[in-house]
Parts: sequence; C-alpha cells; structure tokens
Amino acid sequence: MSNNVPTVKLNNGVEMPTLGFGVFQVPDLSQAEQAVTDALETGYRLIDTAVAYQNEEAVGKPIKDSDIPRDQIWVTSKLWLQDYAYEEAKKAIDLSLKKLGLDYVDLYLVHQPYGKVDEAWQAMEEAQEAGKIRPIGVSNMTPKLWKKFVPDFDVMPAVNQVEFNPYFQQKELRQIMAKNGVALEAWAPLGQGNAELFHKPVITKMAKKYGKDAGQIILRFEHQEGVTVFPKSVHEARIKSNMKIFDFELSSAEMDQMRALDKGKGMHDPDAPGVEEMLSQYDVHTND
Repeated sequence: MSNNVPTVKLNNGVEMPTLGFGVFQVPDLSQAEQAVTDALETGYRLIDTAVAYQNEEAVGKPIKDSDIPRDQIWVTSKLWLQDYAYEEAKKAIDLSLKKLGLDYVDLYLVHQPYGKVDEAWQAMEEAQEAGKIRPIGVSNMTPKLWKKFVPDFDVMPAVNQVEFNPYFQQKELRQIMAKNGVALEAWAPLGQGNAELFHKPVITKMAKKYGKDAGQIILRFEHQEGVTVFPKSVHEARIKSNMKIFDFELSSAEMDQMRALDKGKGMHDPDAPGVEEMLSQYDVHTND
C-alpha cells in the first residue's frame, strides 16, 4: 500500500491500512459511487462495505474504473446473518464477489455474531483457503460473544470491527483481542457526529493547538491507540480533511486526557436482549 497511510500487520502476516473510507448508510448507488471515487482520488486505499449496506456494486465500479493496481486497494465486506448456514454462506460470499466485480476481497467479516456463526466461519475459512478472501474476521463481538464463539474457531479472527470512539474505548475487549494479536477496527470512530463529543473542551483545545478540527483530533487519538478507522462522509471536503491526521502527534499527557473521556459504553449493545431478533428480520436479498 503505497500512499503514506501507515499499515498494521495482522495476525496472518498481511498488512492492512490503518485509515480507510466507509460507505455505511449510503444506499444511493450513484452517491456511494461518487464518494468512493473521491476517496480513491484523495488517497484512501481501504474501502469498507457490507452486503447489508446494499452498495457493493457502487464500491466495485470505481475500483475497476480507477488506474490504481488492485493489490493496492483493500476492500472489506461482511456476511449478513440470514446467510450464516454453511451452504448459504458459500453462496453469499460468491454473490458479494460478483457484485463487487472482484476475484477476492481483502477482508470479510461475520457482520453480526448471532445464530449459525460456526457454519458461517467454516465457509469463510474455506473461502480463505480458496483465495477468495485474504484475512477473515468478525464484527460487533463483545467480550461475552467472543468467549461464546471464538474458542471453537480453527482460524483466529484477524480483525474485530466494533463501535469505538473516545466515549467507548472497549478496554476489556481490547485486552482479550491483544492476547491473540487481533486488530480492532472502529465503526462510528467519530461517535456518529456526536456534537457533545466534538465540543469537549479537551478536544477543542487540542484542535486549536495543532491547527486541526475536532474530528482530526479524535481520529489521531484512535490511530495512536492502534485502532484502524474508516470515517464515512459523502462530502469531498470532509473526505479530504479526515485523511490529514498523520502530520502531527498527540503527547502522552494528551492521550491520557483523551482516554479519560471513556464512558465504558456505546450507542449499540450487541448483548442486549432482542437485538438478534431485530437484526434477523432484515432481508439483504430483496433486490437480488
């Protein structure tokens, strides 16, 4: 990956960019396509999508149309829980590749950790062996869900993609993951634009000191914590500014001030009763 974004070496030896671009909640295909085009032109080389985002085609087309070599773009997608049964999972992986127009994805995740996760994981392990996926990983796994499923996996996940931002720093989970060299990827790295977070005096003071905006301070903190981030935006100016986090460094005292913002819980609780039932009702194949 040759575009000045640092990489992290995953537990299977593959290097992944530590900053990327997400297309969650951009179901309008032309808007998603333009956003990915802008991101690639700005220098992003990690694009994060999912079957459930209904925009894999819009991610694949700009990649194909760009003159960037395929091995320099990191593409992540995710398997939805209605497809976790072994045969369905195999079909879903192939369908994702078809929609993306790619021979392989760089990272493929179990999107929600409920139901036949073991069968989904088996299909993903086989797809990895077949060269259809490079590393495989999980998403939204709390310490409780991790302990339920991961000990039975033959292949250790390379990544766990979870909610992470200064208000929710996943301390217990990170200790569990660190033992197995599992990288943390953050969804909602900016707290989904939480105004209260952006106006915290500790953050605005640092922004003034470094000539940055609040979002850049937050992303820099997360980067220094060893977290991979992929903030979402459809605005070109924001897409560009989110990338400008590698020309300054927070001091250890400032990092401690940021760590002190942790509230220990987020907006989404994967362990909450009823979450599995609610998510199971979402059909990702209505348009197939």
